[in-house]
Amino acid sequence: MQYYLLSVITPADGTPPGPEAMAEIVRNLDTFHAELREAGAWVFAGGLHGPETATVLRPRDGDVLVTDGPYAEGKEYLGGICLIKAPDLDAALEWGRKATRATTLPVEVRPFMHQAEE
Repeated sequence: MQYYLLSVITPADGTPPGPEAMAEIVRNLDTFHAELREAGAWVFAGGLHGPETATVLRPRDGDVLVTDGPYAEGKEYLGGICLIKAPDLDAALEWGRKATRATTLPVEVRPFMHQAEE
C-alpha cells in the first residue's frame, strides 16, 4: 500500500458557499469519508482555517523567525487534506475524483515518498 495526500485547493478570492450549499458539501464529504473507511483506505482528513490564521516558522542565522500569516500570497491555498492508503496511483486518482465531486473544488493527488508499512 502507498500513502497519498489529497489536497483540497481553495480559491483565495472565491466567495464561500451559502449555508445550504455548504450543508450539502458537508453531507457529501461525510459520505465520501464513510466510503473511504469501508474500503480500508481512510487514514485521516480535515479542513483547514484560511491562510490568514497561519504562523510561519523560518530558519534564520541559527535561530527560528516566527511571522504571522502566509509566506506568499496566491490565488489558491490549501483548504483541507485527506490522507489515504491506495494500492496505486490509479486507485488514488479515483479517490481524488470522488473528493473533487464531494468538495466541488480542485483536488491535488500526491504520493508520499515511502511505502506504507502494513
